[in-house]
Amino acid sequence: MKKVLIAVLTAFALSATSMAFAADATHDMAKDECMLASKGCLHEVDSIQQKLKKLNAEIKKGKKVYSAEELKKLEQKLKEANEILNSLEKPGGGGK
Repeated sequence: MKKVLIAVLTAFALSATSMAFAADATHDMAKDECMLASKGCLHEVDSIQQKLKKLNAEIKKGKKVYSAEELKKLEQKLKEANEILNSLEKPGGGGK
């Protein structure tokens, strides 16, 4: 009885971890709706540098994941984030 219980629990644990790995793999090539349209990102607060890194990663996914129009939106957001960063790096810190 104990052997059967251990076997069942082991199988369950292995299946749960394999599903987590599969979810991570599909997430890598999924759209980031928060980056694209500010949807589903209530609890996300990123620094400018983090936002730049995420935008670059999303843009690199290219047309496999995003339409041409969506890529334009992401590139525009990247441009805006770079402008914010540049204005913050100027002496006086952030005034335009």
